[in-house]
Amino acid sequence: MRKFAFGRTTWRGAVCLTGLLALGGCGLFSHDDGRYDPAPLTEYKAGMSVRQVWSTSIGSGSGLGFAPTVLNNAIYAATPDGSVGKFDLQSGRPIWKSQAGVKLTAGAGSDGTTTAVASPDGDVVAFDDSGKVKWKVRATSDVNISPVVGYGIVVVRSGDYRIQAFDANNGERLWSVQRPGPALALRSAAQMVLAEGLVITGLPGGKLMAIASDSGNVQWEGTVATPRGASDLERLTDVVGSPQIAGNLLCAVAYQGRIVCFDVTAGGRPIWAKDFSSVSGMVLDQRFAYSADQNSVVNAFALDNGGNVWKQAALKNRQLTAPALLGGALAVGDLDGYVHFLSRSDGSLMARLSVGGGAVVSPPHTTSQGVLVQTGNGNLVLIGTN
Repeated sequence: MRKFAFGRTTWRGAVCLTGLLALGGCGLFSHDDGRYDPAPLTEYKAGMSVRQVWSTSIGSGSGLGFAPTVLNNAIYAATPDGSVGKFDLQSGRPIWKSQAGVKLTAGAGSDGTTTAVASPDGDVVAFDDSGKVKWKVRATSDVNISPVVGYGIVVVRSGDYRIQAFDANNGERLWSVQRPGPALALRSAAQMVLAEGLVITGLPGGKLMAIASDSGNVQWEGTVATPRGASDLERLTDVVGSPQIAGNLLCAVAYQGRIVCFDVTAGGRPIWAKDFSSVSGMVLDQRFAYSADQNSVVNAFALDNGGNVWKQAALKNRQLTAPALLGGALAVGDLDGYVHFLSRSDGSLMARLSVGGGAVVSPPHTTSQGVLVQTGNGNLVLIGTN
């Protein structure tokens, strides 16, 4: 198994006064000249056949902080109305459903024993694996990123740029790490990762951080993007989506920044970086790194050197999610509730399926049974191939 070997080097960047501004894609910069209009759906030669395997309701609504967790044959998911549940991956059947008792902005993270969600006020609510509330604590501020659970802890990242860990058994606060934040931060579908005893998270300002899960000690900090420009808007740069791991590589992408891959066996040294801007995130396979740029043009980069392999602009401005893998295809959700499938080899359109419920904002999730999508109206949909 790969062993992370991050050094203690820290690259420090400029920071601004703490605060938050929620930005909806590129809408802040839009004009009524049509340049940001979503591309119309076009005809294409089908390259694969997909179907809805099942659909089930979690609750009501959706949001950027909601991404289901899949463990073995179980799905843990939540919706803004406070609904939390565990579902069977093969059938979609609810195993248990519960209520957090508060409105939610993030969830659900789970290790199969403890499932955690979070509220706009920073309430973190944990459930046992029968759906009963175990504990409820309050983080230092609002939480808009799904908690991660593992190694006996529940970890949240709050709006004041703190990463906080709570004991998964009783909710006791174990450690807290904070970094200065910029004046503006992008409201995006960011996610944290637990791997090899580390909490790996992106931060506003273009930083990527690895924290020891047992102690809260920062093991490494890397720069995905450096803020540039005279105004706070020009300097707005955030790591988006989920950090991605493939072999010895740890990769991430930022809004108004870069897409970068670091070598974790060489102290986190960057091996390649390309100027790039995404609001949704990325995914890796053994050959390529895939990401939609801020205009929803999907790009593939060679994993070994960062060379741009292909671009697909047929879905421009359709507010695409981060991609997920399904066989030889990439799956991306869009603003109208469609999931599109693109060839991983050349980016050509291969299939399309409507899951309904309005815009898909949660990233699709690759599972052993197909691609799992959390829809805009609070459903889970499993998509498989024929």
